[in-house]
Amino acid sequence: MMLTSWWVSIAAMVLISLSAVAGDLPMTMGLPGCNTTCGNVSVPYPFGIGPDVCYFPGFKLTCDHGSNPTRLLLGDGGADAFEVVDISLENVTVRVVSHMSGGRWSLGGDTIGAGGAPYILKPESNEFILTGCDVQATLLGNGSIISGCVSFCATITDGGGGYTQYYRPEGADINSMTCSNMGCCQSSVVIGSASYGVELKRLNNSLPGDLGVHVLIAEVGWFYPMMFFDLSQNFTELASRAPVLLQWAVAHGAALTNNEMGACPGDAALSVCKSANSNCRDESHFTLKGYSCQCKEGYQGNPYLTGGCQDIKECDRKETYGCFGDCEELPGSFRCRCPGGTSGNYTMPGGCVKSADIIAGNLGLIIGLSVASGPCILLLVLGALLISRDLKQRKARALREKFFSQNRGQLLKQLVSHRADIAERMLISLEELEKATNNFDQARRIGGGGHGTVYKGILSDLHVVAIKKSNIVVKREIDEFINEVAILSQINHRNIVKLHGCCLEIQVPLLAYEFISNGTLSDHLHTEEPRSLAWKDRLRITNEIAKALAYLHSAVSVPVIHRDIKPSNILLDDALTAKVSDFGASRYIPIDQTGTATAVQGTIGYLDPMYYYTGRLTENSDVYSFGVLLVELLTRRKPSLYRSSEGDGLVMQFLTLLAHDSLSEILDPQVVEEGGGKVKEVATIAASCIKLRGEERPTMRQVEMTLEALQTPNESVSELIQETNENKYAAMNYPRTSKRAKQGESSRCYSLEEEVLLSARYPR
Repeated sequence: MMLTSWWVSIAAMVLISLSAVAGDLPMTMGLPGCNTTCGNVSVPYPFGIGPDVCYFPGFKLTCDHGSNPTRLLLGDGGADAFEVVDISLENVTVRVVSHMSGGRWSLGGDTIGAGGAPYILKPESNEFILTGCDVQATLLGNGSIISGCVSFCATITDGGGGYTQYYRPEGADINSMTCSNMGCCQSSVVIGSASYGVELKRLNNSLPGDLGVHVLIAEVGWFYPMMFFDLSQNFTELASRAPVLLQWAVAHGAALTNNEMGACPGDAALSVCKSANSNCRDESHFTLKGYSCQCKEGYQGNPYLTGGCQDIKECDRKETYGCFGDCEELPGSFRCRCPGGTSGNYTMPGGCVKSADIIAGNLGLIIGLSVASGPCILLLVLGALLISRDLKQRKARALREKFFSQNRGQLLKQLVSHRADIAERMLISLEELEKATNNFDQARRIGGGGHGTVYKGILSDLHVVAIKKSNIVVKREIDEFINEVAILSQINHRNIVKLHGCCLEIQVPLLAYEFISNGTLSDHLHTEEPRSLAWKDRLRITNEIAKALAYLHSAVSVPVIHRDIKPSNILLDDALTAKVSDFGASRYIPIDQTGTATAVQGTIGYLDPMYYYTGRLTENSDVYSFGVLLVELLTRRKPSLYRSSEGDGLVMQFLTLLAHDSLSEILDPQVVEEGGGKVKEVATIAASCIKLRGEERPTMRQVEMTLEALQTPNESVSELIQETNENKYAAMNYPRTSKRAKQGESSRCYSLEEEVLLSARYPR
């Protein structure tokens, strides 16, 4: 109850602050004779209490004077009616206190007036919250998945047969604004609706059934202070007072039948927005149909009432608006100027001075300049030029130093301190890159991706390079840029694109790679021609990619996870040699860690499902993406676009056909024609890589060795990895290519008990 009072107090303070800003303007918020307050809550029209004439159809509210304190309720104020704590005409929102009942969240029938239900849950402003151990919750709306998340726990016995749940394990980040899927989880509600349903799924049936599982919808940010309470004991009481933010709209006939995007028909504007100084705005959003009104700039009040938007008297508080001279009121605005007989800066106190004082102050300078001879003027001009040039040089140096620091130049200094040769190779001046690209001429532009634009250039040492320029100057893009520098500057592999150097002394960082002239693997694979890459080239390219990933995972001092393996990030040179590129999303994973918790990043279709649901990043995530790439090479179908007649995606359809020995239905005819018996071997490798459980997938070193064996003439692969292929994939058996695989299957326990996963970003 103390938390509830805190939230209501905050809402009341906001209302009081808004009233203070408005000053002494006599704002009319309701119709004549209608009550516009209930307890501490202001009730502006189109909302209303009492007779029908006091509110717009559908916006009836009920003031419950029988409760202590007095409460404002939606609709007729039934037993399950939501309590209203704040109404905003400007933001078109209503903040209410609600709760979920029986696995559903609904506005309820008592909120529906004669004009329909004018409320929906405001998208992006509310979140779906789950607390519990090893459980998955899915939020449904109109039969579709709206949101969902998964919560895991480290659960141990207390020695007496009972269970103790750790919602926030020891060592977790107490400053985190999210649960990180440990004991609780949160996900954004991106689609507004008047009702939702919830589906729950236990992930660990060995836990006792009395361990509490709770779900609710609440306003974004409300749950943060709750995470520091004993959720298993107090969650039911806390959830019963959770605030949510509703969006509303005033209905009109045209809004229900002939709504145009962003348009507000003239009859609707006149009918809904009564104030002459107001604008009408279309608020239609899925199930919500209607309009809202806003006072024009320079006006405030209630736009739904005649004369409701009143001109703000800026001159009464002119200093607040930065006017320290004479102020003149204008319709919806004001004009500021220095008083007559004065001039200067009227935006500063004392900035307006008498003209005579200005003339007197400059009289000596005028006389001196008039008497000065030619040589004096020449000296002044030369001195000014020298000073100006010196200032420009100092400003340019300061700006370069600022950008160098802003672009994490200290990272490069750390690298230089360990290896002196990096300094000579990595640092490239801006002048060198501008000359190499003809000042970044668009004719030199050769492509671009999610992390920047790429230009072709020739350095002074005659190296042909691809120069990558970040698209957006934001911290995340700079972090990804520096991440790529940190990784590629210490990697030397024939199947990984080589980094020549970087430039950190401008606002947008620049990278210079070796120039790969033959496009991407996606360009060669997805052509309009009936035939694409030869089978032997596809097999060799996959082996080269596997070598690069195995090197990143196990051969470098600190393992690197690429996180975005897909054909468009694989470059091919003139000899069709594969070069893995685009390390902007990559992460370091220290050897002593089995994974790290991080924001999910990657490309849909190639993204590891376990990484997507848990946020736990391991080398197995790259293995899954590589498996999808193998499927794409075998079928020449894009995972993001393909759907079977039953609605299955490419991965599911591939596994189903492989299990029924009908893989030829989806394979590329060229692969069937040229690959022979090795096609099924590669298909089995792909199936092992895309297993749902990460620990059942092979390592990239094992995949590399298997693919290497396949390239030897008349050789076959007995089994990809004995330990991983002895388990069955989720709901189906994969065809084996060896006698050993047919002898039997063994199983092992799959557990998600782990220590808290900390960030593994490489220190700089």
